[in-house]
Amino acid sequence: MRYSIPITLSLTILISSSPVYAAGISKGAMLSNSCSACHGTDGKSPGAIPSINGKSARFINQALTEFRSGYRASTVMGRHAKGYTDKEIKLIADYFANLK
Repeated sequence: MRYSIPITLSLTILISSSPVYAAGISKGAMLSNSCSACHGTDGKSPGAIPSINGKSARFINQALTEFRSGYRASTVMGRHAKGYTDKEIKLIADYFANLK
């Protein structure tokens, strides 16, 4: 047990000095990275897949929740949405809704 304080302190320093933390990247921004493969950088789709940039948080939250439950039919989105908690869906929705 005498090692627990130095290890905890070392981990705290390591985490707080990580590039993600230092750059101030939000959890919503990190979670949204997986969306860019299909929906484009910052949710601006270059093709047939709908853009999600600028959609309201309410719209995105509802869509992801419906995909997750199976209420809204999809080929891929249902599988993606099942991996997110309600809190993570809210973070993603808020992130995209607040992009310029």
